[in-house]
Amino acid sequence: MNSKLKELNVEYLFKAVLCLETEEECYKFFEDLCTVPELKALSQRLIVAKMLNEKKVYSDIVAETGASTATISRVNRSLSYGSDGYQIVFERVKD
Repeated sequence: MNSKLKELNVEYLFKAVLCLETEEECYKFFEDLCTVPELKALSQRLIVAKMLNEKKVYSDIVAETGASTATISRVNRSLSYGSDGYQIVFERVKD
């Protein structure tokens, strides 16, 4: 884990997310926690990662998501050189 992230506040956030049991609880929690633009940015990055994982090209990702090429590149770096967090989610989430 990235040592820059490991602190008590982040750990409490992760524990809070892990205790949520339903999609409705997630909506309630994240609506309280995040602004609409923050939540849209997070969800956009996840969709971009999913599309990159499915070998979609940048132009298709831009057209479908509205993400900038800088965002797509950043997500692509995480997929290539990150901690495999996206892969864990892709393996567990059912569409």
